[in-house]
Amino acid sequence: MSYSQVTKNALARSLKKLMLTKPLHKITIQQLTGDCGVTRHTFYNHFKDIYELLGWVYQTEIIGDLGQYHNCTGWKQGFLSVLYYTQSNKTICLNTFHSLGREHLEGFLYGVIYGVIIKVVEELDAQERERASRQAKQEIADFYALAVLEQVIHWLKAGADTDPVQVVDKVARIMDGSISRGLANYQTTPVQ
Repeated sequence: MSYSQVTKNALARSLKKLMLTKPLHKITIQQLTGDCGVTRHTFYNHFKDIYELLGWVYQTEIIGDLGQYHNCTGWKQGFLSVLYYTQSNKTICLNTFHSLGREHLEGFLYGVIYGVIIKVVEELDAQERERASRQAKQEIADFYALAVLEQVIHWLKAGADTDPVQVVDKVARIMDGSISRGLANYQTTPVQ
């Protein structure tokens, strides 16, 4: 492991440790660097601010492994793994959600959810005789990404206590077949 990676991991561990007892917006760079024994300069060599570090934590701990779930058969398992990660790191995730960094978390989650759903939409569209336009696929993916994101937000607001399987099953029941119907409503001439 490179020195840079070791430093990033140390900063991540310190951030997670501090987030167990302090709201995110009350954690300073000085506290963070003091906890892990690096200088402010070292912090800024790796991250522009604490929110970027937090995004890196989520990216490396959960999002990096989601690529295998970007398809029709795997999206539910990917969604479930994100919710399980959230429950396993509940204090940190809820701290992020309830802090001034909420917009960062929502934007981050939207990007993750959209990335999965656009792949599902493209896979379903490829199975159709008549294909939807790129704009149509993006609109469908945006609609469902926002809907799923709102389910996650509702779950977080309720304390992330509901069994993740129930949340995923609810979303799956509602989405089952609806993306295909949406694509059918947008059909254009066949792709040549």
